[in-house]
This record gives sequence, C-alpha cells and structure tokens, in this order.
Amino acid sequence: MKFVIIGGDAAGMSAAMQIVRNSEGNEIVTLERGEIYSYGQCGLPYLIGGEVESSDDLIARDPETFRSKHGIDARVLHEVTKVDCEKKVVYGYDHGKEEDFEERYDRLLIATGADPILPPWEGSNLKGIRSLKTIPDAELIMEDLNHEVNEAVIIGGGYIGLEMAENLVHLGKNVTIIDRGSQLAKIFDEDMAEFVHEEAKRNGVKLALGESVEGFEGSDKVEGVVTDKTRYSADHVLLAVGVSPNTSFLEGTGIYKSYNDAIQVNGFMETSIMDIYAAGDCATQYHRVKERHDYIPLGTHANKQGQVAGLNMVNEHRSFHGVVGTSILKFFDLTLGRTGISAKEAEQDHIPYRTVTIESTHAAGYYSKEGKMNLKLLYHEKTRELLGGQIIGKEGVDKRIDVLATALYHHMTVDQLVELDLSYAPPYNSVWDPIQQAARKAK
Repeated sequence: MKFVIIGGDAAGMSAAMQIVRNSEGNEIVTLERGEIYSYGQCGLPYLIGGEVESSDDLIARDPETFRSKHGIDARVLHEVTKVDCEKKVVYGYDHGKEEDFEERYDRLLIATGADPILPPWEGSNLKGIRSLKTIPDAELIMEDLNHEVNEAVIIGGGYIGLEMAENLVHLGKNVTIIDRGSQLAKIFDEDMAEFVHEEAKRNGVKLALGESVEGFEGSDKVEGVVTDKTRYSADHVLLAVGVSPNTSFLEGTGIYKSYNDAIQVNGFMETSIMDIYAAGDCATQYHRVKERHDYIPLGTHANKQGQVAGLNMVNEHRSFHGVVGTSILKFFDLTLGRTGISAKEAEQDHIPYRTVTIESTHAAGYYSKEGKMNLKLLYHEKTRELLGGQIIGKEGVDKRIDVLATALYHHMTVDQLVELDLSYAPPYNSVWDPIQQAARKAK
C-alpha cells in the first residue's frame, strides 16, 4: 500500500513510525511545507530566552534520518493545496523546485497542525511584528532582539504569551501584555488567574486587560500599538491570540469539520471519508469529562493521536480514548497546572458543580513554610465525581496535577481522592496531600 502523510511534525511522524514498525513492503510519503521535521514547538520560547542553546536541540529527527534509517520518503517544501477524495490524489506546490506536484495514495493522514491567528489589523505588515509557531519564526524574533529592542508588547495572555513574557523579561526587555479579556490564562477560573496577575506585576510585566487592539503605528518598523483605550510604545510585537486548524485546503472534499474547522475524527482517527485519517492540532479530541468532541491543540495529544492513526492505517486496530484537558506551564517563579474543566466550562455545558479552594504547602508545614500552593477542585454537585482541578504554586504542582488527571481519566469522586495511597515524607508532602485536604472539605 501507499501511505501519504501531510505534515512532518508530531502527529504525522508518530504515525509514520508506527507504519514502519508494524508493516512491511509499504511506501510512505510525508509532505511537509516547511524544511524542518519533528521538532519541539513548546521549547521555542526557551530557545529565544537562551535556556535552550540551539534550535538543533529542539529537533528530534531530521528528514535525512527518516529517509536513510526508516525508508520514509520525507519531502520538504511540499505544500498541499487540494485533495481529491474520489481519485485518491493530493495536489500541491513544491516550493523547492517551484513547480506543482501530485501524489496518489491508498490511505491518507492529514496532520497539518494549526496556524497562528493573524487578525487583519491596520499596520500589521510593519517590521518587528511577529508570531511564534516554528523554528524559523523563533529565529526571526531572535534576530529582531539582537537589534535595539526595549519595549516589547505581547498581544494575548495564553500559553505562548505568558512564556514569552517571562523570557523577554529575562532578556532585559520591558514587557506589556494586552488582552481583550478581563484576565490572563483563560484556561483558569478568574479567582485563580489573580495569582498569575500578581506574579506578572511582581516581575514588572505591565498588564492591559479588557482592551482591544485596533492597529499598529510606524513608518517601516513598528513603533506603537493602538487599542480602543490608548496607545503603547513598542519596538517589538508578538501576536499570540491563538491558533486555527490548518484545514482550508480541504474545502469541497466533504470531510466533516467541527465548529472551528478542526477535522472531526472518531476514536480510530478516521474522518468522514474512507481511507482518510486526521490527527493532531488540525483534528478534534474527545473530552472524557465533557463527554463530547473538543479542540485542545497540545503536543501530547498530537503524538498520541498520530500513534493511533498510524496503527489503524495498517489495520492494527487501536482506539484513542480521549483527553481530560491537562496542561502545565512555568511563569516566572510559579507553576500553573490545570486539568479537567473550569467553572466557566461547566456552566457552558450545563453541568451542576461545586468548588472547594484551599491554600496549602507542597511539603509538611513544619518542614517548609515557603512555597505556598493554591488549589481548587471542581466536582459534580450530585454524583461528587471530580470534574477538574487547578493548582498554582512554586513547587509540587506537577505531580499533583498528574494525580488529578489520572483520577479524572478513571471518573473518580472527590471521596475516592481522600482514599488514595499517596507518598509522604516531610520534604515532599503532608500526611494529607493538598488534593486530599481539598477533597475532605468538599461538601
């Protein structure tokens, strides 16, 4: 059989490797519109900030390795522009040879990821206005920062916006975050986001919340950002307002898409068209708490979905059982972790819920009075089943979020959390872990 995979990053190459490992005698062609395969996108802010020494450190395997070691026809600069589902042919443009191409397939995987949202604001073509999604994006930003940049403005207070704010501050830049919403880190409830705001201000980051960007000023290079309330001086601007699934080339195929143009897939990563699969940031993910399809573009999901897609493409039947919405990020001295759903999401899905919020420490109180941890649990009002958790603190957030994620995956109640046999020693925990302390207070 001939397998064609559109996209050479997490989902696409996870699938390709499963095809290699679980079948023989097949042809595998991967089509990547860029020049770089299998790299760690999540490490880009730390490359810019100098925590990662070289962009080479972010690359897991280069195209030549896939070709020579695994027999994959890994092509670069091949941008797919159209898919003919009846003829089973993909069409596109080879930017290297500057010519059109077409490729027949028996089974096709769409793993095209997502692109940064770039609103059509006036002046958005000025130099010094960037987005961050790829290694070339990061290199352009680093080149900009080598010149005189004092005032950096970030538009958007999500993952990339917060991580870049920290790294730009460490580089000695004055940083302002503009967001049209009332809070940073919208994946957290408002009461928990206040800890994020405090940490931003403590580190000199200026916050402009509840303001909408209207355009940019400057003759050749950006000099200012204009909002509906005021103007901010800017030598450099990062657009971090979100991403959109890269699926526009599928128009007219009949492939069913979700509300935001993400490709709808089932548990086997199959689309609505036979022999066409999808995985990663261009596809939906089943949310085990919401019990419906959702869109949470994260590298963890992309790798897992890609693995499942590759196995099913060679008839090694495997199902993707869904996600619970777990994520974590570092913001200066704080770790921000969350899993499950927030209060806002529960209200949107009409789920009756209750919450409990506590302040605790990551270790026994008598051992360490530093490192306060703020923890919030969300649970079903009637069944007491855990619905979500949010933790913000300096230490120990990661392990507790992972415990809550495991509990969510297995539909545990807050009462069952109390019964868990969790590790204890004074440098690491109290006799009752903070998540158990919170669970015991659930009414």
